[in-house]
Amino acid sequence: MEARFNYYATATGAKFVKHLNSAGAALKDAGVPYATTQLVLLRASQINGCGMCTDMHYKDAVHAGDRPERLNLVAAWREATVFTDAERAALELTEEATRIADAAGGVGDAVWENAVKHYDEEQLASLVSTIALINAYNRLNVICRVPAGDYQPGQW
Repeated sequence: MEARFNYYATATGAKFVKHLNSAGAALKDAGVPYATTQLVLLRASQINGCGMCTDMHYKDAVHAGDRPERLNLVAAWREATVFTDAERAALELTEEATRIADAAGGVGDAVWENAVKHYDEEQLASLVSTIALINAYNRLNVICRVPAGDYQPGQW
């Protein structure tokens, strides 16, 4: 598969992605564990069919020490026993926030209240922002058909 066009090589694309990257950098010190953030990024990317981001976040998580056995169960997290209650709350929030069009009213109150049990306001702000940001990246890559498979951890 080849990219439809190289969005990232355009002046507009490069400028936009620079701002997205800056937004992502603002989230690093909000207290959400790195492993949880990677689970969120991976799950949203799976839902959106973004091969590039799925490849990247899987590899980054493994590189950071997460177990492939755990990451292979992200799409089936409800049935898996390898996730903490806090990680499950983040994955549930990710799914509902990513699938807004599938649920009338968006993220349900029960899902939000479950997230509130595990994360403080700064962490919630980080999770919500991370979910919004990965959805933007997923859409860029899916629209442009950015191929997956060649990412190396730390490449970006």
